[in-house]
Order: sequence, then C-alpha cells, then structure tokens
Amino acid sequence: MDLPIVNYSKSEYIETDTGNKVSRKSVICGSQNIILGGKTILQTGSVIRGDLRRTGVGHAVVVSVGRYCFLSQGCVIRPPSKTYKGVFSYYPMKIGDHVTIGEGTIVQAATIGSFVSIGKNCVIGRFAIIKDCCRIEDNTVIPPNSVVPSFSVYKGSPGKLVDELPESIQDIFEARTKDRYAKFVPSMN
Repeated sequence: MDLPIVNYSKSEYIETDTGNKVSRKSVICGSQNIILGGKTILQTGSVIRGDLRRTGVGHAVVVSVGRYCFLSQGCVIRPPSKTYKGVFSYYPMKIGDHVTIGEGTIVQAATIGSFVSIGKNCVIGRFAIIKDCCRIEDNTVIPPNSVVPSFSVYKGSPGKLVDELPESIQDIFEARTKDRYAKFVPSMN
C-alpha cells in the first residue's frame, strides 16, 4: 500500500529538534510530563493529557511516545486512572515505536508496544496492554485491563481475536511509518 504525499501548512506545524511535527491545533496538556521520541506526528485536534498525573512534587513522565508514531486527528491519549485503597491516582502510559493511532480513537492503555496499528474510532480501555506487532481494526473497543497478544488482529465491541499477523509485520509497519513520515511534507506556498 503506497501512501500519498500529505502537504501541510508550515505555519500550522512546529518541528522539534528531534523531527517531531506537532500541529499548533493539537492540545498538549502538561508538556513537561510528556516525552516524544522523535519523528512523531501529532495532527490537528489530537490531544495528549500529560497533566493527568499522580499528585506530588517534581516532574514525572506521564505519557511516553516512541519514534515514528502518528497520532491522527481527534485522537485522545490520556493516562489510565484508578482508585486504590481509597486514593484516586493516574498511572504512566508508554507507547512504543512505529505506532499509528487512528482518527477519533481514545487511548487509556497502560502500554502499547511497538509496531502497532490502531484504527479509527476505537476505545482502548484503562490499563489495557497491547503487545508488539498488533492491529486493532476500526471501531473496536478493547475492554479495560485486557491484554492483546503479539501478532494479533482484534475487532469488534468488545474486541476479539479475528486474525493473526505474519512475523514479517514488524518490517511492514516500520516501512509504512517511515514512509508516512517522509511523505508528510510542508506545502510550497
């Protein structure tokens, strides 16, 4: 699948020293608590809630996003939360490398591995763990505390295993995310 070139307005995106391309129309709360690994794209309307963290002094990494990730329009990344022994707390979230998150998807997972493709309008429940090399189809709901095993395809509400991916999927996802980044270029006007 050959991806088209996507032109963006240079005035709308900020490019960091590590090659992240962040829309000025994305919402980043608590940026001091967020790590973007490099060459990650945050599209218009994407939201990362780094302000939702355990109480206490000092900085804490709340959301860590790896390299070559793509957060589509309107997706929301927020750390998972729970009440434990009567105390409400947020917990850190880690997203690996080469992860694509589709439009309108809400993610509250504990961990998303590397080489993962999450479709549009999905809900990834609190403390879910998505292992490496997975695909979550459009409109899928992964219930809280679920574990999605490596090389699996999940679909439905609630999400269920519908297929398995070949071991070569890591190379395919890596090539696709690098291609998407290379073709996300400023327009010439």
